[in-house]
Amino acid sequence: MVPPDPVDARLLAVLAESGRAAVHEIAQRLGMDPREAAMRLITLSGSGLPLLVGVECDPNGVRRALANAAAYGSYTGGPPSGPYAVHQSGPHPVQQQPYGPQGPVSQPFPAQQPPQATWGPPQSAGWVRADQPQPKPVVSRTGKIGSVLEADSLEGARLTIQLVEVVDPADFLFTAAGYKLAEGERSVVVHTEVTNTSQVPYTSLPDMYLVLVTKTGETVTKAPVSLSSRPAHKLGVQPGETTGGHSVFVLPDETQVIQVRWSVRPEVDLNTLVWTVED
Repeated sequence: MVPPDPVDARLLAVLAESGRAAVHEIAQRLGMDPREAAMRLITLSGSGLPLLVGVECDPNGVRRALANAAAYGSYTGGPPSGPYAVHQSGPHPVQQQPYGPQGPVSQPFPAQQPPQATWGPPQSAGWVRADQPQPKPVVSRTGKIGSVLEADSLEGARLTIQLVEVVDPADFLFTAAGYKLAEGERSVVVHTEVTNTSQVPYTSLPDMYLVLVTKTGETVTKAPVSLSSRPAHKLGVQPGETTGGHSVFVLPDETQVIQVRWSVRPEVDLNTLVWTVED
């Protein structure tokens, strides 16, 4: 078997400590995007390593969410299915085929025409009904370093986010933590603080989709590292809580950063916040 690259090795080391952990917990400890961590673990599992990547849910809660979505016109379909049989997880032979659900595959819900809905709790900012007037598009909320901007999470939590500081370059912080930059690279550290001003918990990593925007329009995602002198964000922000954290980026030395951008989704939407970085 080909030895894993350094990121895979760190993933496996963290997993080996507990033997069993949720993907988002492993990703949080390493400062990674959970989607990247999940994809790497699935690839490692398919390569023959003795690990199983699974998913777990509250069946009743999922069925209630599906029923609510159908009631609000998100999609059409038959009545909710009966209780699901719960199978105990365990070792299974690795098959050389794409990953997918085990057992019979359910039929997809037929799309509603025109599909004009976005997943989210009813009455929250993430829920859009086709039978009601749609909100008018607005420009992304913008500010400068130090500005406090507002956004809504997909769960309906009201957030205020402050871009406290941008350290560029931050090579001395990066190397002091024991990391090494390649020739022609530099590091940047971004400090943000998030306050949950609502009664709804915010359950995501606060800097999950925090990126740097370069002069050429490209985006730079955060590096999977954390600095002891500049602690990373922790998962979630409870109602009334203010939490801070530092995001680390590694980019070519000549790249000019003009903006810091925060979103609740991977793509830009109405809740995207943009801070201008001045020279």
